Amino acid sequence: MIPGAERIADLDLAWAETRHGAQLRAVRRAAERVRDRLASGPRCIAVRTLPLTTLVYPTRYAFWAAAFAPAPFVTLTHRCVLVQFFQQGELRHLLFNPTDIDGARATPFFARLIEQLGQTTADLVTKRFDPLEHQLARLGLAPEDIDYLAFDHFHTQDLRGLLGTTDGARPRRFPNAKLLAPKSEWEDWDDLHPLQRAWFVRDGKLGARTDDVILTAGDFALGDGVMLLRTPGHTSGNQTLFLATESGVWGISENGTSADNWSPLESRIRGLSFMCKKQDLDVVLNANTPELGAVQYTSMVLERTIVDRVRRAPAFVQMFPSSEVTPSLLAPGLTPTIVHGAITHGELSRPRPATSPSPHVQASA
Repeated sequence: MIPGAERIADLDLAWAETRHGAQLRAVRRAAERVRDRLASGPRCIAVRTLPLTTLVYPTRYAFWAAAFAPAPFVTLTHRCVLVQFFQQGELRHLLFNPTDIDGARATPFFARLIEQLGQTTADLVTKRFDPLEHQLARLGLAPEDIDYLAFDHFHTQDLRGLLGTTDGARPRRFPNAKLLAPKSEWEDWDDLHPLQRAWFVRDGKLGARTDDVILTAGDFALGDGVMLLRTPGHTSGNQTLFLATESGVWGISENGTSADNWSPLESRIRGLSFMCKKQDLDVVLNANTPELGAVQYTSMVLERTIVDRVRRAPAFVQMFPSSEVTPSLLAPGLTPTIVHGAITHGELSRPRPATSPSPHVQASA
């Protein structure tokens, strides 16, 4: 258990249901109770989205092969989310998806894709944003101010630069932070199934320091206005961050790659609405991992149930993809109906004045 966090048991029986149809109905009902608790409770203090990189990604995965478009790839923008909140009266900071961009290049799927495209082409179609430490410094935060780290799942992650290594060759990036790691996926990483291998950096936690890793199971409220709920399917330990903000409840995950994935019947991307009407579906998966598709579908319904509607476009829900399809000339006809781009909530309480980053901070994430 995470010190200072509250265990949430509302979804336990629903997820224990083994029949997929019954599980879907039970999870939806239980999610309504969780939504009421989060929406009626206190808000987190502040939220900021911090862009890390763009990347190319197969269209057939991004939209479950439903999109009628010739472009083989879409462009995604991958973002980290900073959350400031109270935990039992104490100020806390969470970084959700602080991906090591250089380490992620060793992911087998993307290593092969770079080889296929050529390094020069790959560099032309991707963009790297300022290092995470620089973006935090502009907000008045230092690496030492971060209390928690978490990922929606461990695809593409190399944790050695984040946690530091036992041999001392790599220091910890956030020296006071605890990594919240779902136990099921942490253990899967040690013995990957062939359907998982393309998406994990095989040695991504080999030799990493683990003294500040907290293995988690189930669902919990991390603090005021902040919940981490299991949403298995995309991976065994997939989890979604839910936040109570001034614009309502938001969720952050990679179960989908755009707002259209959670509201396909309203999508202007050709093919999504057609497929879902024809097959009586409510969501479109980010479908690069086929082994638990029905469970991922149920998780996306859970997400839709908990979050609020988008005020400017109420047919869509406030699910923020951690890697969001971004309009691109390389992918005509695949522009999402709405692009979230960022979540901005509240005023950050700054532990220190906003500064330029130390010259000793490395220039790469």
